[in-house]
Parts: sequence; C-alpha cells; structure tokens
Amino acid sequence: MTETSTPLPGEWPFTRGIYPTMYRGKLWTMRQYAGFGTAEETNDRFQHLLEAGQTGLSVAFDLPTQMGYDSDHPMAEGEVGRAGVAIDSVDDMARLFDAIPLDRVSTSMTINATAAILLAMYVVVGEEQGVALTKLQGTLQNDILKEYIARGTYIYPPEPSLRLIADILRFTSRNSMSFNPISISGYHMREAGATAVQELAFTFTNGLEYVRRASSVGVSVDELGPRLSFFFAAYSNLFEEIAKFRAARRLWARLMKEKFNASDAAARLRFHTQTGGATLTAQQPLNNVVRVAVQAMAAVLGGTQSLHTNSYDEALALPTERSATLALRTQQLLAHETGVPDVVDPLGGSEYVEGLTDKLESAARQLVEEVEAGGGSVKAIERGYFQEAIARSAYEQQRAIETGKRVVVGVNEYVTGEAAPATVAPDYSRLADQQRRRLAELRGKRDAGSVKRRLATLDSAARDAAAPLMEPILEAVRARATLGEISDVLRGAWGAYDPR
Repeated sequence: MTETSTPLPGEWPFTRGIYPTMYRGKLWTMRQYAGFGTAEETNDRFQHLLEAGQTGLSVAFDLPTQMGYDSDHPMAEGEVGRAGVAIDSVDDMARLFDAIPLDRVSTSMTINATAAILLAMYVVVGEEQGVALTKLQGTLQNDILKEYIARGTYIYPPEPSLRLIADILRFTSRNSMSFNPISISGYHMREAGATAVQELAFTFTNGLEYVRRASSVGVSVDELGPRLSFFFAAYSNLFEEIAKFRAARRLWARLMKEKFNASDAAARLRFHTQTGGATLTAQQPLNNVVRVAVQAMAAVLGGTQSLHTNSYDEALALPTERSATLALRTQQLLAHETGVPDVVDPLGGSEYVEGLTDKLESAARQLVEEVEAGGGSVKAIERGYFQEAIARSAYEQQRAIETGKRVVVGVNEYVTGEAAPATVAPDYSRLADQQRRRLAELRGKRDAGSVKRRLATLDSAARDAAAPLMEPILEAVRARATLGEISDVLRGAWGAYDPR
C-alpha cells in the first residue's frame, strides 16, 4: 500500500487520524484516573494533578458504588473505599468536586450499572454550583455489555440495563449536553485476556448494539455518532498496538456507513486509551516505568484523543502522589520533548504497519460479522460466546508466560529475587465508619416524605417500559435519596441478573 492510495488524515475512513492536523492543532487530553476512599482525599489528588498540568479528570469509584450499595449496607462490608472513592449521595459528589468549577473541567466517570445515578448527581452538583446542564463536559462510561462479558459490575438483567442506557442517551441528547454519554470499552476485555483482535471486534459489536438502542428511543445515528466515545488498552507490542488503533478507526467508520448509512462525522471514531494495567508487575516495579512509556508512545503514535498512563506501583498498592506525578510527566515528556506530536500518523506508509493494519481489521471484521450473524451482542453474552473466547485467550497467554515462550522481564527472565517494596494500606475501616456516619446524618436531616414520594415515582417509571428514567432519578437525587436507595428501587422492579 502506498501513501498516495491512502486518504489523508481527517478524511474518511480516518485510518490516519480523525483530524487533518491531529496533535499539531491540539494535544490529546491528559486524563489521569484517580479515586481514594473518601471524596476529600480524591479531591486532594485531583487538585494536585490539575496543578501538575493534567487537562482532564477521571474518577474511579469503589465497588459498593459501582454495584449500587450504600456504604452502610452489609454487602459493602470490607469494600468501602478500596477500589476508588465511595459516593453514597449527592453531598459526597459535591465534596468530590469542591473548589473545582464544573464548567471549566472535563470529567470522565468510570461507572456502568449505576451510571444514571452518578450522572444525575453530577448534574445536581453543577446546578448547585450554578453551572448549566449544557456547560457540563465529560464522558460517562455507561457500557454495561462489557460488564457481562469481562468485568462483572452489573446489577440488573441485560434488557432493563440497556433500557437505562438508552434513556441516558436520550436525556443527554435532548438536553444538548456537551457530554459523551457512553464510552464503549475494549480495555476491560483486553485486561481479562482478550487479544488485540478480540478487543476491537467485541467492542464494536457492543457499539453496534448501543447505536440500535439509541435509535429505538429516537436518537438518530447522525445525532449520536459524534458523541460516542471508545476506550482501548495500550499494551507493549508497539507496532501491533499502533496498527490496532489505525484499524479501529477504519473498521468503525466502515461499519457505521455500511450498517447505518452514517455521515462521515458520525462515523469518526474518538477514543481514550489507558496503558495496560495487567502488564504491570509487582516484581521489579520500576520496570513498569518503561512499560508505561512504551505503551503511551503506542497510543500517541496511534492517534488517541485522551490518555491515562498507569503509575509504576499500581501492582502493589494505590499509587502514591510521587508515582502518579511521574505517570503524568510521562505524557508531558511525550508531548513536549519527543517531537512525535509534530507529525500526523508518522508510521503511515510503512509496509509493515500498513500490512498489520489490514490484517487486524480483516480479522476483527470476521469476528464482528460472526457475532452479528448470531443475533448480536446480547445473544452472544447469553450463550457465553465472548466469555469463552476471552477465557481461552487468557489461558493461552498465561501458558506462554509459564513455559517461557513469552518473556516478561523480571518475572520469568532476568529474575533477581529482590523483595517487593513495602506498602502502607489506608485505614479502610475508618473510611467506612466515616461514610456510615455521613449517611446517618443525611437521613436525619433530609425530608423523608419527599424522598419516599420521589422513589415511588421512580418505581412506577421503572415498571412502565415507555416511561423516561433519568428525570425521576434526578428528582430523587435532588431530594437527597442515596445511591443505594435508588438502586434498590430498580432492583425491586427489574430483579438482579444471575448468569447461571
């Protein structure tokens, strides 16, 4: 393939980039992921990262928040604040963004089953800051299908979950929010053991399902397409990852045109990248600095729109302020000292990279069409297709490491036997006690009758397949209903999903 036969950057099908000038016009968003126990601790980290030059926020929530349980629920025992920040109410959300003006920062929220509730809380915090709905900027992950496939933080069965997602797409569209209402994630499937090809294919089959669901609530493909966001992993095989990102843009553009007759603008794939969490090693953790730098370089050479670089110590514990700053500095060095952003698609025209791009696109398309022929993503989830394919791939990758076929420096080669550095864990029991006290105070001072009425209205809406959901959720949040209370109403109406 010669360069003259390839469309220029910014031209359909966007192989070489979605904008003509790419980083020459604007650098990617540097969006470091953070969540620490309480809202105040996380706010401190946000403030530090913003002062260090970060250009977007990304929130990690703890497992009870992701699973729809308040911090004082028995199911939350031992998990409050461990995997991210605990958000039980809109007051916690206000503390999370204290002194951070929501009309001047873009916020990504990695949340799925409870995405509608967290979005509603964000909207209410904006209202109470005096920020109009249309001024809020950011991205909601809101990708429940990959939870059934690889990650497991689902609550409700697939159909009502997809109804809730479709209603978020409707709400953000009708209110002209400057918010990406969904970030369709291949990252978590890759972390679970998917290959690069599976990461692309399974992400796009889910994406096609969401486009169809949006259409069912009156949001057209040309209205939704420019507001879709994707989320991919960057691993250490430099050329494969660069070719993967190029193939992703081209394949998605073609699928959107072929299946929905989307406009060029709606077929343009925009994506966030995170370096490979599963590639980080507890052995010789400083080696992870190099891994992250190579992976970040792949994302930038591949044309990402935003990037999170992992901290080198994340295989051991929550990243320290020092390691998180170094991870951010890795992006800043790429941006300002390497010259890489000065060239759009610098590896375009390389016989090897172009051939690898073609190969990855062809293999991913074959998998997409196989899933589509079988009835789409939901049917594939129900019969365990994705789960079995990823499990096989994960097994093969682990066997390759154990047999030495695949070298992991410091793990199965160049092993020194040095002990892992000592780490200090936060006092999670103290964090949980603090959240429980706050919940008790909230319930003691709010208007209980108003909360009960708002939750009853939501219950009626959940049981009516034609009713909107975001508006009654917003009203419940404004009344200070908690995340767990709102989730319990939906659990009562829809039940909980059991994959067995």
